[in-house]
Amino acid sequence: MEIESEEKNKVHEDLSQQTWNKKICYYYDDSIGCFNYASNHPMKPLRVAMTDSLVQEYKLDDHMNRFDRDYIENYMFEVNEKIFTNFHSDEYIDLIKKVTPQNKHQFEDQLHRFNFGEDCPVMERLYEFCLTQSSGTIAAANLLNDRKVDCAINWSGGLHHAKQSEASGFCYINDCVLGILELLKTYQRVLYIDIDIHHGDGVEEAFYLTDRVMTCSFHKFKDYFPGTGHLNDVGHGNGLYSAVNFPLSEGLDDQSIQYIFKPIIDSIFDNFRPDVVALQCGADSLSGDRLGCFNLSIKGHGSCAEYVKSKGVPVLMMGGGGYTLRNIPRCWAYETSIMVGKEISNDLPEHEFLHYFGPEYKLDLPISNMENANTPEFLDKTICFRSYFQNQ
Repeated sequence: MEIESEEKNKVHEDLSQQTWNKKICYYYDDSIGCFNYASNHPMKPLRVAMTDSLVQEYKLDDHMNRFDRDYIENYMFEVNEKIFTNFHSDEYIDLIKKVTPQNKHQFEDQLHRFNFGEDCPVMERLYEFCLTQSSGTIAAANLLNDRKVDCAINWSGGLHHAKQSEASGFCYINDCVLGILELLKTYQRVLYIDIDIHHGDGVEEAFYLTDRVMTCSFHKFKDYFPGTGHLNDVGHGNGLYSAVNFPLSEGLDDQSIQYIFKPIIDSIFDNFRPDVVALQCGADSLSGDRLGCFNLSIKGHGSCAEYVKSKGVPVLMMGGGGYTLRNIPRCWAYETSIMVGKEISNDLPEHEFLHYFGPEYKLDLPISNMENANTPEFLDKTICFRSYFQNQ
């Protein structure tokens, strides 16, 4: 044990000397894959461990400064309840710290009030999970603030549904909001882009009244969780026209996302002129997702990240939804390769999770033949509507 401790201290000593000489930083903590919502719950933190395994076997981490929660706590700052309450209420965070599966009967009223239940169960080591998941986003934002990197990635982040005092949609702590609050300490204008199939309601709500953050969400709308993100939801007060929503129907494919994404993002950059982008890359918009109904390929999904990169502003990159284990790691590994500027083989490398990716064992995933309900006429009409408001 003493030898292990000495080795760990040596690793931390080496990390403390880290020069951040690469343009990309990448957060991953080994503990993330050990957390479990519930046995039959669709959210599997293991997906992040699977992503990291692919990132390593593709040698992508050779091109990034890698850091974990130990590094953050030893050489940056402690992420704790005080940071969480920059957005979340004291009472809500206090409950997350105290409640366990064993004592939850003592907190039934609070759990009901704060929307815990089947979607957001009381999991083992809930507070530890929240710290591990959100630390990467908060620290990544600080590294961008210090101009140490141009892009900071946390695939365990992007949990965009949590509200100030409410768990929602598998999300307990809204690391997207906490990361943006950090970015606002340095940058005047932050653009949040959300390509998860679900509307980024928690982030939009948090910044609905400010003109310093523009939120832009491309999502399934009708008869779909969380039921928000209407075309007419454009912000309020000082934040009027600072919320951009592109509600979509099932079957969205690569051609359609590329058709709408570029003109909308171009218009935002022309009018809002963001200093930094926070990009939520929820992978439940991929074809074949367990809970999704879009039909994007990995390259179609990745084209959004590639276009954001081309804008030449700093990027905070986060994960999000994604419920088919064999799809998510391929998507996020591919998008990591985009940000580091390295092409990777379509043949998946040997790694500990390779058996999940059969029978094809390829980076590209099979696309279904589902009908695209997003007609060109609808897309054109929505683009025109959005462009009108963005020019107000």
